[in-house]
Amino acid sequence: MRAVTAEEMAEMDRTAIETVGIPGVVLMENAGRGATEVMWRYFPDLKRKRVAVLAGGGNNGGDGFVIARHLWQQRVEVAVYLLKKGKSYRGDAKVNLEIIEKLGLQVKEYPDNKSLAGLKRKLAKADLLVDAVFGTGLNAPVRGFYQKIIELVNQLGRPVLAVDLPSGLSASSGVPLGACIQATVTATFGLPKVGQLVTPGCTYVGHLEVVDIGLPRSVTEAAEPPRLWLEARDLAPLFPARSLASHKGSFGHVLVVGGSVGKTGAAAMAGLGAARAGAGLVTLAVPTSLHGLMEVKLTEVMTEPLAETADQTVGTAALPRLHALLKGKQALALGPGLAVDGETTKVVLELVRNCPCPVVVDADGINALVGRLDVLKRARAPVILTPHPGEMGRLVKRKAEEVQNERLSLVQSFSEQYGVTLVLKGARTVIGGSEGRLAINSSGNAGLASGGTGDVLTGLIVGLLAQGLSPFDAACAGVYCHGKAADRLANRCGDRGMLATDLLPEIPIIMKSLAEQQ
Repeated sequence: MRAVTAEEMAEMDRTAIETVGIPGVVLMENAGRGATEVMWRYFPDLKRKRVAVLAGGGNNGGDGFVIARHLWQQRVEVAVYLLKKGKSYRGDAKVNLEIIEKLGLQVKEYPDNKSLAGLKRKLAKADLLVDAVFGTGLNAPVRGFYQKIIELVNQLGRPVLAVDLPSGLSASSGVPLGACIQATVTATFGLPKVGQLVTPGCTYVGHLEVVDIGLPRSVTEAAEPPRLWLEARDLAPLFPARSLASHKGSFGHVLVVGGSVGKTGAAAMAGLGAARAGAGLVTLAVPTSLHGLMEVKLTEVMTEPLAETADQTVGTAALPRLHALLKGKQALALGPGLAVDGETTKVVLELVRNCPCPVVVDADGINALVGRLDVLKRARAPVILTPHPGEMGRLVKRKAEEVQNERLSLVQSFSEQYGVTLVLKGARTVIGGSEGRLAINSSGNAGLASGGTGDVLTGLIVGLLAQGLSPFDAACAGVYCHGKAADRLANRCGDRGMLATDLLPEIPIIMKSLAEQQ
């Protein structure tokens, strides 16, 4: 599903109304009815609740009026509280306000600071609040009266349905504009907004539901926003049925280069991740002194000893053997547990520059690129980088906090500048393609905040690369399957104590479910 900014969504609405000829009041009706259906799904006992609709002065308030009318029609106790004088409403919002007034719904004005105490008393009696204060058009910090309204809603601690967007949240950046309502569920209209999907915005929306308001497909697809909200239906075509005549050579041979003293597990998990992704063959190359450990530890993954330094890291003397090993391989994973060493860094730079097949660079492979990013522009084959925010910060000489605040723009600019596919890990992982495409992952949970999960992800991506997926598709599919595996585990066991190796047996199940959706 596409993800849009506030400006892109507004343009789609204008096109639907002015060019296609769908009246705005029809779109508002569809939005309000759809949001009401979302309410029933999340709050099936609505008839036993008192609902309060907080209506701002724009079309978001108009959506709230439609919701109130549908609830009233369904015999739900509902009251509407206007945060502006009723006579100030215009257009479609005015039409729907007049309708609910004629029907006799409870509508009262609380338009200023003087009326806050009375509003607080009313809201305290409600069981469920509908936030129809600000929509996607908000672009300045919330101050004064409306800031107090938002703070009041959050202090009451009632369940909140946000209409299109939690009031106070930037639809485009996900940054709260001053105060922001903490929603229980958000019914957003047309398409998801970028600010709802990335951190910190996603922490305010609660459960996100996208409501179809009747925008024509020709409108929503014509704008071609280069962003994707990754869902199963987007990825299912990447998992076609396998032929009965297949053999292990049909699905690619992966080479994983990694491992150092104390970090053999990272290399092993990357190898197992590639195998679980469906690669036909996987070879793990590690320093010679660690090779015996890997032979004992791994059964399905083949192993290869490499010339090493005095510190038992991969040395430059291993390069001839590595170039030989890369012949006939379909993908390379470089970096899990590799360690940072002068010679090892030279190995990384040589392989990134001259690898004949696509390469996934992770962990210490990424650290070896710090201050040497120009090597990416000279790479012989496609490169995928999978940094966490700290590693990304080192690459671009920024603090991790700054990286987190600019995730989308930073991923897009970096991937285009250096011609790579970039996977910026973390909550709502962002994937950027070298041609400017962006994807935001919808799967995953806090259980992934555990050592080794990134190594499994590296293995998944490189295993999918070996099977012929493009770098961008392999990155998107790997990230999504990784997160869904964690979601399956969390549903059974919770998100505490999840181990990276727990993810591995879940991966084939996730891929099977995707393949069955075609």
